[in-house]
Amino acid sequence: MDWLLYPDSPGMKLVVMVIGIGVFVLVMSLILFLVDRPKRIPSWVVAIGFVGPALLLIAYGLLRPGFETLYNSFFNRNITEFVGFDNYEQMLTVGAFQKVLLVTAAWVILAPLLSTLIGLVYAVLVDRARFERIAKTLIFIPMAISMVGASIIWGFVYEFRPDQPGVNQIGLLNQVLVWLGLPPQQFLIGEPWNTGFLIAVMIWIQTGFAMTVLAAAIKAIPDDIVEAARLDGLHGLGMFRYITVPSIRPALVVVLTTIAMTTLKAFDIVRTMTGGQFGTQVVANEFYTQAFRQNNQGLAAAFAVVLFILVIPIVAYNVRQMRRSEEIR
Repeated sequence: MDWLLYPDSPGMKLVVMVIGIGVFVLVMSLILFLVDRPKRIPSWVVAIGFVGPALLLIAYGLLRPGFETLYNSFFNRNITEFVGFDNYEQMLTVGAFQKVLLVTAAWVILAPLLSTLIGLVYAVLVDRARFERIAKTLIFIPMAISMVGASIIWGFVYEFRPDQPGVNQIGLLNQVLVWLGLPPQQFLIGEPWNTGFLIAVMIWIQTGFAMTVLAAAIKAIPDDIVEAARLDGLHGLGMFRYITVPSIRPALVVVLTTIAMTTLKAFDIVRTMTGGQFGTQVVANEFYTQAFRQNNQGLAAAFAVVLFILVIPIVAYNVRQMRRSEEIR
């Protein structure tokens, strides 16, 4: 019986597995018993039997870490001393952290707007075109690539080699500059344009999502509305402004808010391409840096809370607009 003293021993693992299977069988048997006897058992008990385990797991996996993070944000770097709102004050007053918030704001404004705009224009241009499927497939392909993979690809695009005799540029963008007779540039170092070059990677990825959703919304516009608009003399930009955009407004809201939430959590691109250096740091990467590089758990938790707070208005607006669209229907 000495193997019971060693948690990693094969015998102990077997016991844990048997106990787990037994608990699962017991829970499922209880649920099936409640379902088979609806006359004697209230319906709310049956509902709790089905939904209860899922709610408990959600509470343990999501709510508990969230409250712990909020709690830790009011403590010092080692979570040993209560400091109140000092971490939040530090975020808003220290110049380096203010810059992080400004860079994050630039991401949230530019990436969703440009991705949605490009996706909308592309969806309108290729709508019912002869090569529609191929065109949509090409713009959607980046969505199938992970953000780390996309960052590596664009890292090669921005690659810089010193402008010296015998040195060839392997970065696509710099090679184009050489062909044009211009000197190569270090795109990921110069502020503030390097942030724009990083945002371009997010736009490249998210434009396919925007195009797909908006193209489906455009095809869902009733033909009688389009025909009536044409009879009234609307064509080209007029049709786009007064018919297409108002008709797909709910889809536009969904696309904008979804990309905005994704952008707020942008970690992979910054971490892979610059590591947050050269003025490209964003909130998502900053709280990782504070937690695992600087070992400042309190400040890291405060950044995580701020990121959560920034997401809430976007989610609330999205839900509100979806309810409005349902009421109209």
